[in-house]
Amino acid sequence: MSGPRVALFPTCLTDTVYPETAKAVVRLLERLGCDVDFPLDQTCCGQMHFNTGYAEHARPMARAYADVFDSYDHVVAPSGSCAGMVRENHPNLCAASPAATRTYELSEFLVDVLGVVDVGAHFPHRVTYHPTCHSLRMLGVGDKPLRLLRAVSGLELVALPQAEQCCGFGGTFALKNAETSTAMLADKMRCVQDTGAQVVTAGDNSCLMQIGGGLSRMRAGVRTVHLAEILASTQEEPWVATP
Repeated sequence: MSGPRVALFPTCLTDTVYPETAKAVVRLLERLGCDVDFPLDQTCCGQMHFNTGYAEHARPMARAYADVFDSYDHVVAPSGSCAGMVRENHPNLCAASPAATRTYELSEFLVDVLGVVDVGAHFPHRVTYHPTCHSLRMLGVGDKPLRLLRAVSGLELVALPQAEQCCGFGGTFALKNAETSTAMLADKMRCVQDTGAQVVTAGDNSCLMQIGGGLSRMRAGVRTVHLAEILASTQEEPWVATP
């Protein structure tokens, strides 16, 4: 009996800037028995437009999302913000779409749909976890990412001080309110460094881009690695740091 038919919605940022995360999601889900597809006709979910006040520009994107993904059992996104946009806002932008209710952030899908916590991962590093705002407040993923990380062989998980504080990205917020964004980032980086972690992980590459950029400029020696890449790493096929 074949596994669930799952469509990967990697999001614009991951697809164009962090493709290794998308590849990691595929490896992970296939290892867990899913039949994974990457629909080539997919486009942006419209989050940037919607959050900036251009709901009418986001509407055709919501319709296009429904057209592409409605036939799948589930849609998985390695992003709480984009999954939240689809599930919470798409129903208000277009007619009822099965895809909107079947779209999950990665940790939700693993724990709530597949019913797994130990995914057979191995990642021998000291790691701290940043809960991103949309995954925490919009989707309510709670401790699912932490439960997954605690089950990873070799991983030492250290708590992040003031974990629920925003990193300051917020999409166009970081551009329109650069000084405030930078101050929020400084607080987050200080908390990350206080953990002594080698790696900071999260479920959104947008937040990791913000945090990683700051840590890199500080030469802090802390890497950012998406949750999917940690969970996809095994003793046979370990995660390899990229330059």
